[in-house]
Amino acid sequence: MTLRAAHAADGCALAYRITQGAKGAPRVALVHSLALDHRFWDAVITAAAGRFEMLALDARGHGASRAEGPFTAAQMADDVAAVLAHAGWDRAIIAGASMGGSIALAFAAHHQQRTQALLAIDTTAWYGPTAPADWARRAKLAEEGGMKALLDFQRARWLSETFRATHPEVQAAQEAIFLDMPIGAYAAACHMLGALDLRAAIAGITAPTLVLVGEEDLATPPSMARDIADRIPGASFEVLAGARHLTPLERPEAIVAGLARLAG
Repeated sequence: MTLRAAHAADGCALAYRITQGAKGAPRVALVHSLALDHRFWDAVITAAAGRFEMLALDARGHGASRAEGPFTAAQMADDVAAVLAHAGWDRAIIAGASMGGSIALAFAAHHQQRTQALLAIDTTAWYGPTAPADWARRAKLAEEGGMKALLDFQRARWLSETFRATHPEVQAAQEAIFLDMPIGAYAAACHMLGALDLRAAIAGITAPTLVLVGEEDLATPPSMARDIADRIPGASFEVLAGARHLTPLERPEAIVAGLARLAG
């Protein structure tokens, strides 16, 4: 499918694609995980089977949205707004996973009028007091050893052992995208996540919100997801049994069911 190109306020080209749904279908904007791209959502789009009109973008520095850092979460949320405007969408259900979930939280906090509803998946509003140093170490590993130096670490966290054994092609496809990530952009995204603190901002979110997390998520565990739900008035919270960090890959049907709940 051909990618379209929007532009951020600073001129950065932002790639995205739209998968059409049935006439009048709810609109959903999808933001992927760190060091992946719009293809992260392929299984969810397939499982949705036309129930939604779905926009999947390449976040700044990722995929075809090539950019140097530094980045901020607010800037990346503004990027999503620029993509929606280019697509002619006034508002949408905003769904994001991991890094994309943090961007979705920032979007819902700062672009309330454009947020029909929010689906925050396997994510956090804050990585904790040691986050700047933790993420700086991750960036340094990539800068010194390339993306390959991080691959074993990611393999263990992304998907459950059972899913990896039965769907090796899913694992292989994500690894190929991960290895193609530009080192500088990856480091910039790491530093952005290290500086992330949306705890106060998300308390002002008024859109209907669902927070989903894998039961075995080691990167953003259920306690972090629970904290998001506790801070957003009226938010719902659900743990997906047996899943790890990237549930849109492992449980696409559960993501579609969550979107359907938010769409009403």
